[in-house]
Amino acid sequence: MKSLDDYLRDAEQAHGHLCAGQVLGVRLAMLGLAKLGIDDPRGKDRKRLVTFVEIDRCATDAVAVVTGCRLGKRALKFRDWGKVAATFVDVSAGKAIRIAARESSKALARHLHPEIEDKNQQQMLAYREMSDDDLFSTQWVKVELPPEEFPGYKGERTVCEACGEGINFHREVRRNGKILCRACAGERYYEPV
Repeated sequence: MKSLDDYLRDAEQAHGHLCAGQVLGVRLAMLGLAKLGIDDPRGKDRKRLVTFVEIDRCATDAVAVVTGCRLGKRALKFRDWGKVAATFVDVSAGKAIRIAARESSKALARHLHPEIEDKNQQQMLAYREMSDDDLFSTQWVKVELPPEEFPGYKGERTVCEACGEGINFHREVRRNGKILCRACAGERYYEPV
């Protein structure tokens, strides 16, 4: 693995700026990989890792930079829970660890660096210095991944009987004897105009 500073440079380049969320995300991912014993997430270990992120903010971009997990590779899974947390799953070993940023870390950052008025700058420096235990809570967890959730899964493709669009990875809904996509089944996030 790279150093914290190297990952922060990579995260800044990928995200467009460096902020406290990026520092949290890099440290969170580095800790997750270390706990799982994954040393080369972009090389020899790349097919071992699936990562679930729980927020769509800066930290998630940093987690993706460190782990190499991407949505398009089906190795990054998003759960919109609004938490600065991620679960790292070693699919070959069947182990998983969930790591969440402690809310108390913000107050600790103020305590560690009261001389810095800018909250982001204060947190960025403190989050580099804090121990993993002060910054994060960790919990070993079990994550059941069906075959269609694994990177590289090649499954059947079905077609929605209402709109005619293709549906991958068993995401169809069966209703009244018909195969429907989630949008046609009433779960759409958009409304046609």
